[in-house]
This record gives sequence, C-alpha cells and structure tokens, in this order.
Amino acid sequence: MNEPLVLGIETSCDETGIGIVRGRTLLSNTIASSMDEHARFGGVVPEVAARAHLEALQPTIERAVADAGVSLADLDAVAVTSGPGLAGALMVGVGAAKALALSLEKPLYAVNHLVGHIAADIVAPDSERIEYPTIALLVSGGHTSLLHVRDLTTDVELLGETVDDAAGEAFDKVARLLGLPYPGGPQIDRAAEGGDPRAIRFPRGLSRKSDLEKHRWDFSFSGLKTSVARWVEQHQDSGEDLPLADVAASFREAVVDVLVTKTLDACQERGVPRLLLGGGVIANARLREVALSRAAARGVEVRIPPLSLCTDNGAMIAALAAQLIASGRQPSTLGFGADSTLPVTEIQVAEAGQGTA
Repeated sequence: MNEPLVLGIETSCDETGIGIVRGRTLLSNTIASSMDEHARFGGVVPEVAARAHLEALQPTIERAVADAGVSLADLDAVAVTSGPGLAGALMVGVGAAKALALSLEKPLYAVNHLVGHIAADIVAPDSERIEYPTIALLVSGGHTSLLHVRDLTTDVELLGETVDDAAGEAFDKVARLLGLPYPGGPQIDRAAEGGDPRAIRFPRGLSRKSDLEKHRWDFSFSGLKTSVARWVEQHQDSGEDLPLADVAASFREAVVDVLVTKTLDACQERGVPRLLLGGGVIANARLREVALSRAAARGVEVRIPPLSLCTDNGAMIAALAAQLIASGRQPSTLGFGADSTLPVTEIQVAEAGQGTA
C-alpha cells in the first residue's frame, strides 16, 4: 500500500487527539483539551478525563476529517493508543476506534503512546527522515522516559524512566505549593523570569555515584519536590518574603540539569550522536535551551518536533501506524484492550497471529 491514509485516536490523558496523515504527510491535527475542567482540582482527575473524551470524540473526529479534506470512507486504516495512560481514558479511545474500524471495515492498529511521541517527528513540517539509532527523551505529566531507538517499528529499548513523580507531575506539585495555578509547567516558567537558577542548590535525584550503580538512566523528582517544600516552609517561618522567582528558577534548573545530563551521557555511552525530544514538558523554554546548548558542545544532533506535536495528539498515533503499515505489519486483532502500563518495548499490540496484550 502506497502512502496509507490513517486516522489516529489518542485519549491517554486529558486531551482528545484526532490526527490524519497520509504516509509522512500531516493532513490534520485536531485536539480537544479538558485541561480547564481539571484546573480546579490541581491535576488530572481520571473520571473527569474519561467523560470529557466521551463528549469530545465525535465532534473532534468530524473536525479533523473536515480539516484534512477527506471522508471517513477514504481511510486506509484506523489507529489508536492502547497504552500507557489512564485506564478509563484509554478505554474510551479504544472502544471508539474499534467501532469506527468495524463500521468502515478498515484495519485497526493498536499502538504504544510513548513510541507515538517518537513518530511525531515523522510528520513535522519539512522534516527529514529520522536517522536511527537515536536516543529519545520523552517528558510529560505522566511519563519521563529515556529510550534507545534502533528502529521505530521493531526495536525500542527502555533505558530508564521515573521511579516516582514524572517531571511534569513535579512541576504541577511545586507550582501548587508555591501558590501557582494548574498546569504547573507554564506557571513555573513565568514565575522563573528574572530569577537566579543558582540561588538555591536543590538536589539532583538519582545522580550520586551510589545511585548510578542501580539507577544509571532512571529519574526521580519526588525528593526534589520535598526539598522545595522544606525550603519554602523554613523561609516562611523566618518571616521573610518568599523569593518566588529564585525558587522557581532554581527548581526548574534542577529538573533540567538532571534530564539533560543523563540523556547526553546516554548518547555518549551508547555511541549515538542523535537525540529526539518529545512530550509536553519539552515546551519548557529552559529545557530546550540547555539541551540544545549542551548537545552542541558534545557533538549531538537534537531534533524537536513542533510543540503542537510534542503534546499528546492523534497525529503521532496515525504516523506510527502508517510506518507499521509501510513496514508490512499486519493489523491488530480486536482482542486487545486498554493497557495503562503497556511497556514501551511493545510498539504494536496484538498483531495478527499473536495473543492479546
């Protein structure tokens, strides 16, 4: 099949993403976010997210099809995120994808959300073909993962991941304790303007020599969050005004430092001079700035998809499925379900002839 036309459905968290691609060409990337509904709770509420997906799916599909200038009958395949993510939210997308594929009599591809973030670069405007192998750092509210990608459709190795809070989750929690609204990432960025990132030396999790023996490529941000909380409490007890800009800048620097340091060390030790950044936290300006600067100093090429393709979206799911189709992979069977802990090594779920995931 030449240049398959694929519709992708992504509902792993709080964004209903519908994307349509033709091979490596992005036709539409439509997103309905329920972020505002979660803001009053200070974070994503799974039940609220699932209900929002139910309400948003049909109009978002209709808008994506209209934006792409195609009809559902034109599709060659349907793709959907099977995991990882919030179980209830995933089930809404999986159920919709199965119904759509069955009604259209089109093949269905169940794919991995995290691998989808890597595929997002394929459909970026003016994107050159990704060269493998590459190291990939995926940073979002729910995931912080370091991957060695030898081939997008067959060989993705998990090097390390967060052992507690993801980076995005840490931003949300620290923003809350600083009295800033949700979502925390953009708020911390704004609060850090004019602040001194060296004013407070917050800890870099799992970076000591003893930690590296067991957690060489893993991340931890829970201790950092606690350290910020203790520092703020002690400062407030002294009766002095809180230096908000310095606290925000120093916290952000600690997160960025450990992310970039471990990632570039992985590039060096694996002998891979290429790095792909993905996930919503890549919108953080300081993270992009430090990553680009340090990577250039170490001779590492950095690829960053447009920010609209870094957050959760259906286009990346459709792009991954299009690559699977082009490589000759068979559709998924209908026996697959939502898997909130789907391992990143499982790129496609329940391929024909295999058992269900």
